[in-house]
Amino acid sequence: MAAEPTRRRATLADVAAAADVSKATVSKALNGRSDVSDATRERVLAAVAELGYRPTTSGAPASGRQALTVVFDIPASPYILGVLQGVLAAATDQRVDLLTRLAPDRASRTQRAVAREWVADQRAVGSVGIIGLTLSEPDGLIHAADDAALPFVIVDPVDTRHRRMVSVGSSNWAGARTATEHLVGLGHRRIACIGGPEASDAARDRLYGYQAALDAAGIEVDPALIRSDQFDVASGARHARDLLTGDRPPTAIVAADDEIAVGVLATAHALGIRVPDELSVIGFDDTPQAAWTTPPLTTVHQHLEGMGRMAVETVLAMADGRRPASRHVELATSLTVRESTGPAPA
Repeated sequence: MAAEPTRRRATLADVAAAADVSKATVSKALNGRSDVSDATRERVLAAVAELGYRPTTSGAPASGRQALTVVFDIPASPYILGVLQGVLAAATDQRVDLLTRLAPDRASRTQRAVAREWVADQRAVGSVGIIGLTLSEPDGLIHAADDAALPFVIVDPVDTRHRRMVSVGSSNWAGARTATEHLVGLGHRRIACIGGPEASDAARDRLYGYQAALDAAGIEVDPALIRSDQFDVASGARHARDLLTGDRPPTAIVAADDEIAVGVLATAHALGIRVPDELSVIGFDDTPQAAWTTPPLTTVHQHLEGMGRMAVETVLAMADGRRPASRHVELATSLTVRESTGPAPA
């Protein structure tokens, strides 16, 4: 006698389809949320009974308080700390517990089983949403969160192809254009750009802003003056040395973030190049260290704390079943002029 085929385990999506509601509504109904009508709750429970659905984890903490998970790759970055401060402040205001997590390693986070298990762990400890901070290769985690009806918002996305991703960032293109226009206004014509990773949306937009400013000023974009690397001090130092010891060194460098700019300043000092008399340098982020470099760094100010607050507000709204007004939110930038920029040398 042939064995009876194993029945596929019902999922949250199956319940949502049977009850003709969203997965988020199913989750709220099962968690006893008050913003679900009695009729809807009864329909969801009937579908659960009919399908034999069994939640693998609990969606609410024992204390009844909501919690959010914030996940990142590099906790020591001044940029991450700035955004995290905004996340923490907003979570405190909303009386929401905050769970900080390092992401699964890059080799495994793209695996569906690993991503699902990681997301399930967040729901098990009561998280109602996830915020990713410049998380690389996040698509596996975003898909797993979507399958589990757990809202996911990412700040400054990196190498993602997820079409329905919700993100918060800054006007990177406008910020980089403003920075480059500042240098053009000071008389600089040979302006280099040391950018971030090519896979980073933010780094790419900053490069385009730099190129747009040169085009508008009638300055030919020289590919030899453009570099892409990691957002770190070592990358800035390495590329600055290569640029500044070449046959035709630039008189100004636009760095894609403050850490790269710190590396540029260090190399200029080591080579005996005076900033800003012989070289002007601009960063991006306006992290606290920018005011304490030698000389103090001119940089594009982006509201890191504001980005963190916006991410919390957005993910909590999604957890309540509301659609975000926009899937991609950009906060305005401004230029903070300090002492690392000056007129082009004669």
